[in-house]
Amino acid sequence: MDRVNNLPSQLTATLLNVRALLEQQKFQDVVDASATHLTAFPNQRELLYYHAVAQRMLQKIPEAITTLDQLDLHHPDYSRSFQERGHCHIFRRDATAAIEAFECAIQLNPALPASWKALETLYRMTGRTTDSTTAALHVAKLASLPVEIATARGMVADRDFTDAEALIRLYLKKNPNDVEGIRILASIANENKFTTDAEALLARVIELAPDYNSARYDYVLTLVDRHKHRQAREELEILLAREPNNPGAHVTYAGILMALGHLDQAISSYRESIKKMPGDPELHQSLGHALKTTGDSSGAVIAYKTAAELRKGFGEPFWSLANLKTYRFTDDELVLMRQLEAVPFRPITDRYHLCFALGKALEDRQEYSESFAYYEQGNVLKKQTGRYRAELQEHAAQRQREIGSPEFFTARQGWGTPSAAPIFVLGMPRAGSTLLEQILASHSQVEGTMELADIPRMVGSLGAYENYGESRYPNVLTELTADQCLTLGENYLRDTLDYRTGKPYFIDKMPNNFRNIALIQLILPNAKIIDARRAPMDCCFSNFKQLYASGHEFAYSLDDIGRYYKSYHEMMSHWDTALPGRILRVNHEEIIEDLEGSVRRILDYCGLPFESSCVEFHKTQRRVHTASSEQVRRPINRDGINQWVHYEQWLDPLKNALGNLV
Repeated sequence: MDRVNNLPSQLTATLLNVRALLEQQKFQDVVDASATHLTAFPNQRELLYYHAVAQRMLQKIPEAITTLDQLDLHHPDYSRSFQERGHCHIFRRDATAAIEAFECAIQLNPALPASWKALETLYRMTGRTTDSTTAALHVAKLASLPVEIATARGMVADRDFTDAEALIRLYLKKNPNDVEGIRILASIANENKFTTDAEALLARVIELAPDYNSARYDYVLTLVDRHKHRQAREELEILLAREPNNPGAHVTYAGILMALGHLDQAISSYRESIKKMPGDPELHQSLGHALKTTGDSSGAVIAYKTAAELRKGFGEPFWSLANLKTYRFTDDELVLMRQLEAVPFRPITDRYHLCFALGKALEDRQEYSESFAYYEQGNVLKKQTGRYRAELQEHAAQRQREIGSPEFFTARQGWGTPSAAPIFVLGMPRAGSTLLEQILASHSQVEGTMELADIPRMVGSLGAYENYGESRYPNVLTELTADQCLTLGENYLRDTLDYRTGKPYFIDKMPNNFRNIALIQLILPNAKIIDARRAPMDCCFSNFKQLYASGHEFAYSLDDIGRYYKSYHEMMSHWDTALPGRILRVNHEEIIEDLEGSVRRILDYCGLPFESSCVEFHKTQRRVHTASSEQVRRPINRDGINQWVHYEQWLDPLKNALGNLV
């Protein structure tokens, strides 16, 4: 059972044939056959891998390295490519390079016994006795696992999710209470964004094995991903009582405190952990994020730089510096980033962080050609780690418009909870929603929270479908009853209390909720909805330049971004017809031209009296969690207008996707 069963029949037969030749040790036949088939299937992952293995076995090491270079170019996070490179370096008697390659392999895929065995020997040869012992323990652990479990783990690590799921489901039919199998199934569910299923599966693991700390930590991370921070905190406190020196758990705990708005506690937690583990770069990186959120930019810069110094090639701190939007890299830092990005076999996560940072650094220097090259490369690399398909989102948007007719809402008038407390700020990311949030949160009666995930989580629960089939959302909206809508609205108000302090109104600033306006109308008919709108080219290009911590998978291709904006525009035009006067549209450019007039219009819509503090929003001291945190602490300005013009010669795919919206 493996990935080849999921490929076109002709390619499946080819791969099975080439693999059979490899198992028969007919290495020259493998080279000849794979070279022939690569003309029909260029850059195919398994063919390139088999080709390289056979070349090494024929002692054609330079040729094997060349093949691996091609494999890494098109599949930069394939663990077996690094493993094979390690074997080549062993043949060359280059222990240092071999160790580096094998370490990259196990970082991507801890279920590679050959890499661990090689490292056990190499560590011992180079005097790293402790590391050799650790590697031996990993070898023994993998050997002790059922073959199906070990194989499925490796498949998941190499993102062969469909085959891994098929294998593990077969295994679980015979072993329904095997906690390792259930945990693997949960990891597949998480990777496929079926977090509701993942949560249920991991809860089952904890029920079967309450002392399984690694599974409990997975459970905590899933709860965090679902923004169930209070429950995640409770589970993590159980784990920390057992493993008080678990560094990852401490980082996650501080992150949960941040999400719950307890930033001072989070920062103290990070600092205490750093005292115990000063050499952990992730701790310094996370501290930087917390300091940035509070507005302490200088402290964040120090933390990010420390993280970068502690782990050579760590790309995230450089992007974090760039993402402050106000930091300017020195000549030496620019040279260093170029060198780090150019290192062969750099993990893909570090590479795309470095590429986005270089894009921003060079943009600040007005070196637009090279800047775009790095932005483009960063987007290509990041897109490889996701599986966004524009047509699926567009189909769901079309169904929303078909379902959400004026008649649909008229028939359901009065449903949901009557509370007017929520103010939804939504629209495209990078459209100015953080600015609107800051303006509203400067009002004495309005609570600024964060990008709350309660509505998307509700969508996930409503749309869940057995065995990961097509989501039932939005079709399920037609099946909801009045009582269900009331319950959903009350649940929303209850769950969001964790992020509030008691003011009459609160902001839910989740941009992509524009896809969920029908649900919001059904469960919260008196909530305010503000559409943050920004000129198409400015908005779309700003997304292309932005590396998001999570979500927004449409943002890593000019074509996808343009199509997403167009879908958003069509969706909002539909709501203008289906729910006339329900949504307030606020154009970013109008705020810049007439700040006070725009503020008065927003407050009038929300039924709030005018307060001058909303015009002086940049003086408001509050925690801002988004990429625009530094920008909204400055007076209104035109810095974001027409930045795309400098890159216009490369933006035809975006213009074509936007069509007449340009």
